[in-house]
Amino acid sequence: MKSAKSIRQYLRVNKHSETLHINQLSLMRTENEQPVYKFGFGQSPFPVPQAITISLALAAHRKEYMSVQGYLPLREAIATFHKEKEQKNWEADNIIIGSGSKILLFCVMAAFIEAEILLPAPSWVSYEPQGILAGHNVNWLDTKFKDKWRITPEQLEQYCIQRNNPDTPLVLILNYPSNPTGQTYHTEELAALAKVMRKYNIIVIADEIYSLLSYEQNYNSIADFYPEGCIVSSGLSKWCGAGGWRLGFMYIPPQLENLLQTVIGVASETYSCAPSPVQIAATKAYSSPEQSNDFINKQINVLTTISKYCCEKLNSIDIKVHAAEGGFYLFPDFSSFRKQLENRNIHTSEQLTKVLMDETGVALLPGSAFGMPSSSLTTRLAFVDFDGKTALKIDTQKYNFNKIKKGISILCEWLLALPTEN
Repeated sequence: MKSAKSIRQYLRVNKHSETLHINQLSLMRTENEQPVYKFGFGQSPFPVPQAITISLALAAHRKEYMSVQGYLPLREAIATFHKEKEQKNWEADNIIIGSGSKILLFCVMAAFIEAEILLPAPSWVSYEPQGILAGHNVNWLDTKFKDKWRITPEQLEQYCIQRNNPDTPLVLILNYPSNPTGQTYHTEELAALAKVMRKYNIIVIADEIYSLLSYEQNYNSIADFYPEGCIVSSGLSKWCGAGGWRLGFMYIPPQLENLLQTVIGVASETYSCAPSPVQIAATKAYSSPEQSNDFINKQINVLTTISKYCCEKLNSIDIKVHAAEGGFYLFPDFSSFRKQLENRNIHTSEQLTKVLMDETGVALLPGSAFGMPSSSLTTRLAFVDFDGKTALKIDTQKYNFNKIKKGISILCEWLLALPTEN
């Protein structure tokens, strides 16, 4: 476990989330009337359905503190919703509501006296800082483009065999569809991973915040194959377009009841409870699973179209990228341009994204922010810079998403113009 001094030192060096920072830089360019193509910050562009926003307005007078674990009708609605949507057999007593899934992820990590946090590289930017702030050691499993940035069962088993402290609880955070790659795990892969997890008693946090935005139907979860050791995290921010409402939940299985009680204790000493009006509105959101189908399907149609367009354009100039399988992210690999970039004295993903922002206004996040080696020349591209309200109203094939098209065009032109010689 890390000392309080080392954690304070970490806080001084790491002062901000990369995703929030790039959003501020983009806003500054806009305020200074400079062009900016916002591929950095991953906020859903789609509006919260009107019936849910009306529910929030009608609940504005609800100022009381609610249960730390969360409003019971909301927890019941979540259980029913995910039963109908994803065939999950959850009980409301095993669900905890939080002010966004982000704080709940931290509460789980803080609930362990000592643990090792294991992350696939790349992973979402906040997992590592949260693990360190909770006092744990954080380690990484490297992934490869050819594996679509997914860990393999063989890789996970080899890691478990070689662990220095096998008696320390191992907590693997698995996010799918993935932020930052847009990739997901499929049935055979999940089943094989589950065998390794069960063999080594790995505790898995399945961050499924993008699950309802999976492009394929019949979405699978690692919890389907390893229910006794799998915590599931989700919320309103992605499928419902309500990121700023800060409403998330976590399902902790009955086999981890002691952990659930500890998490509730941590929650009581941190955020106390999620905002009451938002919990009321969230109950509305989760109470109509059938009515949400059209809203979700329209989002998926739009996102699939944009992902395909971006991938075709990027691949056409030899930028390696896999089409998204869910959510709204791509993870381009610019290694084919390594020589040309080195001629511009660009050797890292951070240098690449800085120069792109300064010279073109194209805002991307460096792969190094997600646990990749700085030399990997990978970036995260969030394809959300469009009017989601308009996109939902018209035929997907007729919607132009011109800002994204222009940003991708400028990115490609900049790369093709790089000097081939010093």
